[in-house]
This record gives sequence, structure tokens and C-alpha cells, in this order.
Amino acid sequence: MNPILKNIIAVVIGIVAGSAVNMGIVLISGSVIPPPEGADVTTMEGLQASLHLFEPRHFIMPFLAHALGTLVGAFLAGLIAANHKIKFSVGIGVFFLAGGITNAFMLPGPIWFAVLDTAVAYIPMGFIAGKMAVRLTK
Repeated sequence: MNPILKNIIAVVIGIVAGSAVNMGIVLISGSVIPPPEGADVTTMEGLQASLHLFEPRHFIMPFLAHALGTLVGAFLAGLIAANHKIKFSVGIGVFFLAGGITNAFMLPGPIWFAVLDTAVAYIPMGFIAGKMAVRLTK
């Protein structure tokens, strides 16, 4: 297969798979760690209005969604990419980082979470996934 086409497919699959993992974790998060009493987490407006009720434990699942979604997407992109596997994996991390930064502005949560999330959940996960993909394809 043409390497350029293979790399494009790697990026598309990485984004789709990472997004699916992220959304899957977000969807089950309420049953793992229930939202605070009186919080409406079904709409963006309700979430914004009730964010002040959230405790640190309520941020565990969103962090895992971001980190594991990025890890899975970046791993698959690195696995499929014809060349420059780590670069493609980190590129997926950068893509999800842009979403994370956007989310941090749309849902102004605690500063500690925004810093932790943007510093750990995206680029490092992309790099780790790229290393795993390279190791697996050797």
C-alpha cells in the first residue's frame, strides 16, 4: 500500500478510535463515580452551572477518558503508520491536546485539573503509545 495513504488511514483510525474510547469512558463515568447531588451533567450548560459542586474524585474519569483515549488512538496510529511512527503518535496527542485546551476554556474547572490534564493526558500518552507501537512492530 502507498505509504502516504497508509499514514492518512493511520491518522483517521487514531482519531476515531481515540475519540470512541474517550466517549465510552465519559459515558460510563456517571455509573462509576456518580455526579454530585443536584448536578445536571446531561447538557453543557448544566455541567458549567454545576461544576463548582464537583470534588477531586469527579475528575478521575474525565482524566482517564482523555489519557486512555489519546493512548489508544496514538497507539493505533503508530501501529498502522508506514513510517515515522512516533511522530504520528505524538501528532494524535497534539490533536487531542487541542481538544483538551478547548474543553478547558469551555468548562472552566479547577486550575489543578487543567494543568494536570494538558500536561499529562495528551503529549506524554502520544509519546508512550508511539514507543509501544515501535517496539511491537520491530
